[in-house]
Amino acid sequence: MALPKEPRQKMINLMYLVLTALLALNVSAEIINAFKVVDNSLSATSRVVNASTETIMSSFKEKLADPATREKAEVWMPKAEAAVRLTKEMSDMIDGLKDKIKKEAGFDPANPAGGFKEDNIDIATRIMDKQGEGEKLRKKLEEYKAAILALDPEVGRQFANSLPIDLTIPKSTTTKLAKVTWTSAYFNMTPTVAALTMLSKFQNDVKTTENRMVNEFHNRVGQVVVRFDTYAPIVGANSTYLFPGQELQITAGIGAFSKNVLPQVTIGGKSVPMNADGLAVFKTAVGNTGGTVPVIIRYKDQDGNDQVRETKIEYTVGTPTGAFVSAEKVKVLYIGLENELAVTGGSVGDEKVTVSISNGTLRKTGPGKYIASPTNTGAAVVTVNADGKTAQFNFRVKTVPDPTPMVGASTGGRMPANVFKAQQGIRADLKDFVFEGVTFTVTGYTFYATGAGFQEAPGVRAGIRGNTFAPVEDLLNRCRPGTTIVLDEIKAVGPGGNTRNLPTMAFNLY
Repeated sequence: MALPKEPRQKMINLMYLVLTALLALNVSAEIINAFKVVDNSLSATSRVVNASTETIMSSFKEKLADPATREKAEVWMPKAEAAVRLTKEMSDMIDGLKDKIKKEAGFDPANPAGGFKEDNIDIATRIMDKQGEGEKLRKKLEEYKAAILALDPEVGRQFANSLPIDLTIPKSTTTKLAKVTWTSAYFNMTPTVAALTMLSKFQNDVKTTENRMVNEFHNRVGQVVVRFDTYAPIVGANSTYLFPGQELQITAGIGAFSKNVLPQVTIGGKSVPMNADGLAVFKTAVGNTGGTVPVIIRYKDQDGNDQVRETKIEYTVGTPTGAFVSAEKVKVLYIGLENELAVTGGSVGDEKVTVSISNGTLRKTGPGKYIASPTNTGAAVVTVNADGKTAQFNFRVKTVPDPTPMVGASTGGRMPANVFKAQQGIRADLKDFVFEGVTFTVTGYTFYATGAGFQEAPGVRAGIRGNTFAPVEDLLNRCRPGTTIVLDEIKAVGPGGNTRNLPTMAFNLY
């Protein structure tokens, strides 16, 4: 159709064409952010899978050194090492494609915070489709899958139809291309950030494949060997508050010791022998003031190397008035909790005792009973005035520790698909905390699923309120063995109404 001759009408038509083009090219900020959430979740999942693979490979080395398992380990460990080598080559290729796309989009490696053109829809099309990098990637993934399955014929047959790498062309009802190829289906007219996310998806599939194969090869030898590589001193005292002349008793030892090589314990500068239970017992009469007793434990670890652990016992000696303050549940005061204190004035009656605190407030609940409510972390001094005689007692002030997010009885890792789908949601457990009845409630999370059941596109649901899986029931119904689920941006509310950000959880369903 010819353009009109009238200049004003020509200008209007041109402006209309430009506006139409801009609208067609626009990618909303919400879509960009959604892809970033998915990409971050994929990266988190890959880190979890990498850690699992490294643990299994370390166990292989243990089994190779153990005469009872050396013969089988010599057969299966080289196959696991080959899987790791093939995976590194495949992952490195994908990293190279990511770097190439980001550089074309304006990313400067010397300035990581500088950003790049995340919404550009031409760069990925040009590199992956027109320059043929997408077809090279497809062939490389195809070769990788074949090579992994060929590492062992029996294992290959077992995993032939269950590995997460799926190279079929996704169905599309919107594309206008005459012939849809694998590359065009994933990268044609795709924003830069979406192309990077898709490459992360394939990279995650490769890492998951590696983990499954290595785990299966290891299972052919035996279960994972857990090696103790951390030792903690066991040190305790009969009391940390004594009166002049009372006996202070300190017991010290080391976890995971051998009776053939007992630790050497020094307490208060004196060598203390070990008893039959592997503990050293030190006794001394205290003076009129408190103090600190150093404890040094020397021992040999599993590899025969000499190790040293040092700690100390602090104690307080009572004042002449006999005044006394103790935290009935802990020796620390926690912000947001009702910390119960027992206060006595020795031989002085309760009616002649006044108590104050330097950090927060004190509320009397009965004779000698108080509730301390500190406001700031650090220290708090409780001052007791017993009939004109004053004594001060120092306490540490802390916040309640972060809870641990859990689904069922698990904090992440491998879980049967039917078991995960039977769970109701996420809970936040405060494990091994001295106060009973302190609870946290999960108030929100982001759900992400990829792998089996989500080959065409990941299942993402961001900003979910509450702790139940009801808002993602449709995505859970699609999950099956081979699905990877990441629960991210988990938030929980606890004592005092403070919101805590909890760690990401990742599950590999089988």
